[in-house]
Amino acid sequence: MTKTKVEMATLLTTLTIVVSFLVRGHDCKVVQFIFGDSLSDVGNNNYLAKSLARASLPWYGIDFGNGLPNGRFSNGRTVADIIGDNMGLPRPPAFLDPSLNEDLILENGVNYASGGGGILNETGSYFVQRFGLYKQIELFEGTQELIRAKIGEREAEKFFQEARYVVALGSNDFINNYLMPVYSDSWTYSDNTFVQYLMETLRNQLTILHGLGARKLMVFGLGPMGCIPLQRVLSSSGECQDRTNKLALSFNQAASQLVTELSSSLPNATFRFGDAYDVVNDLISNPNKYGFSNADSPCCSFGNIRPALTCIPASTLCKDRSKYVFWDEYHPSDRANELIAGEMIKKLGFKPVNQTDSPSPAMAPSAS
Repeated sequence: MTKTKVEMATLLTTLTIVVSFLVRGHDCKVVQFIFGDSLSDVGNNNYLAKSLARASLPWYGIDFGNGLPNGRFSNGRTVADIIGDNMGLPRPPAFLDPSLNEDLILENGVNYASGGGGILNETGSYFVQRFGLYKQIELFEGTQELIRAKIGEREAEKFFQEARYVVALGSNDFINNYLMPVYSDSWTYSDNTFVQYLMETLRNQLTILHGLGARKLMVFGLGPMGCIPLQRVLSSSGECQDRTNKLALSFNQAASQLVTELSSSLPNATFRFGDAYDVVNDLISNPNKYGFSNADSPCCSFGNIRPALTCIPASTLCKDRSKYVFWDEYHPSDRANELIAGEMIKKLGFKPVNQTDSPSPAMAPSAS
């Protein structure tokens, strides 16, 4: 072959590679976008200087990575962490993480979850700073603008439509709104009309997300929130609050119907509802069955001062964190989250999305 022919062959090969890249576009993997409250927050509230709902003090994060607080309201991982790991999805960083940029979003997605946030804008207002679901969706719209500028309209549309979406809020709308007389919602609505109000709001929010490209979306329901230590301590007997649990069941029934309806009416939508009530209830009702010895009080507590203070440097930790269902007054321990996530994976049949060899952050030993 002459020199000219070699040069022509090289040029053609180069052009083929360039054209192939342009046709294929940006090679994006499937990521997830998480909208939620403190059960899913991975650090957003730690960047909100005035927020009163922050997991920034020891002993939060004691069993995660380097053992320092990382914004998760637990001693270890969240349920979303564990389910995402199982599916091969990268762990999305907090939206307010200073290192977040377009490349990181394309590689890992984003977590907008915020402790104290709810479906309703008014929920959790006494925490001063927090992101409700409408605000989280607004932040997601800003994320989309960044990605469109980075990879173009067509590729951005594909990226967002192929992504996975998680919406997991609602408990604060009851515990830190409706069930507290300082909020007007507590005397404006009845139990039934308040659930209807939540569903009307959630319908609009999920419809907006669909309009922004969310096609594969999971809405998680509420657990028996009347059985968290914060609620138990409000009763003289220390038993679960029956009314609060009934509200959770009413929410789950209505949300399940809403998600089914939207999945069938919105174009190309695959919306699913994840009901974790029975899973968590069994964990609390039959702790010994799962290897727990305590299902009614927090591992991290400040003596008899409850529930005003929990999990601070002066708190006392239980002897074996793996034996406690609850880490603090509100939130499950890492081991409880692991069991809940495992049961949800089996119940909902989650399948791997990305094949990845990336290691998850190491867990420290569980015993104190």
